[in-house]
Amino acid sequence: MVRDGIYYGVALAAGGGVVAYLAGPVYGVPLLLAAAFCLWFFRDPERAVPTGPVAVSPADGKVIGIGAEAGGLSRICIFMNVFDVHVNRAPISGLIQEVRYQRGRFLVASRKEALDQNEQNAVTVEGGGSRVVFTQIAGLIARRIVFRKQVGETVAAGERVGLIKFGSRVDVLLGPEWAIQVREGQRVKAGSSVLARRREAA
Repeated sequence: MVRDGIYYGVALAAGGGVVAYLAGPVYGVPLLLAAAFCLWFFRDPERAVPTGPVAVSPADGKVIGIGAEAGGLSRICIFMNVFDVHVNRAPISGLIQEVRYQRGRFLVASRKEALDQNEQNAVTVEGGGSRVVFTQIAGLIARRIVFRKQVGETVAAGERVGLIKFGSRVDVLLGPEWAIQVREGQRVKAGSSVLARRREAA
């Protein structure tokens, strides 16, 4: 479990206990239910990370878009609802070359304009002769992006790197050397679902 969930869960449970003591058990139930939800929401299950020249999903959720970008790049958009695991993972092994944070709005993350207007954190990882960018994008409910790594650090594919609290979206930008392996509407899991495979190894 992510430690944030423990903090929220303990605080809400304590509040529920106080309210139940002062006003009666029934009045403490909403806070106790909120505590249980936080403990469940911040779950962090272990994942089997596939080996080989692949890019894995950085987030749990549903693929809501796959599109072509300038320069032969491909963009995969993954939407996380409130029921998904929200821990984010590195898509490939390599060196973190850049972390670019942008303040912005909190539009519904599935909307097209969210990519340009919403608060977000774009991370560039370079490794194995390839560069992959994944962007944590805040949404309508999500109000905080967490990224625990620094520029210059090395990450392994599937390694935990952060999370987005309470729903949102993660986009992955891949170069022409990658062959996309997923389709729109498919559900993926962070660290274990293969998004793309290096073409020379296909």
